[in-house]
Amino acid sequence: MQSFSAITILALGLMAFTPKEITSVNNPLRKEKGWTALFNGRSLKGWHTYGKKTVNASWKVEDGMIFLNGSKKDRSEKGSGDLVSKKEYENFHLKLDWKIAKNGNSGLLFWVQEDTVKYKQTYYTGPEMQVLDNDGHPDGKILKHRAGNLYDLIAGKEGVVKEVGEWNTAEVISNKGKLDFILNGVTVVSTTYGDDNWKKMIAESKFKQWPDFATIFKGHFALQDHGNDVWFKNIMIKKL
Repeated sequence: MQSFSAITILALGLMAFTPKEITSVNNPLRKEKGWTALFNGRSLKGWHTYGKKTVNASWKVEDGMIFLNGSKKDRSEKGSGDLVSKKEYENFHLKLDWKIAKNGNSGLLFWVQEDTVKYKQTYYTGPEMQVLDNDGHPDGKILKHRAGNLYDLIAGKEGVVKEVGEWNTAEVISNKGKLDFILNGVTVVSTTYGDDNWKKMIAESKFKQWPDFATIFKGHFALQDHGNDVWFKNIMIKKL
């Protein structure tokens, strides 16, 4: 009988994975206690288009990344819509990497309530960490609409986002009334939620027209389909 060394067995094991799988398996957070992958690097299992049971074809998995094809042809022929996590989360630390195309716009939403009878879009209920090409998209000229901002509520710290086309690491920490946004290792937004100041911010924002916006502090995550190419990877969560 032929014998195998430990090195040989390990090599054979790695060969069983495709490059896409290795991208997911090698995520360093997998080795830290309490972290769970929300994206396996191979498929969109655990995700669906808002209000549907399936994923519209404009969302794809390529080379271990989630990719939104924002082309008009793809969107008109195959449909579009925000990509939503199957599970809901309350107190959490979410971490992911994002990359936006030139002139592009997208976002990471949280606390999304998936009731399409009451709420036709994810942003009727879920606040957003902005994903944007600050220099190329018109929103970059608007205070509180720039990359890393708590969209239309709080302008974040400047000078942190990377050049368009480069990867950014974003973190959202929501825990018992405290909300922090971290971009590329720098805390860009830090606030409290559910208090009078929170309600005042909403009342002075574009979201005041939706009475349930950011009032329920448990819900789904959503990756926004704003009609532009955008990429996400290494989506990890830790319950707090």
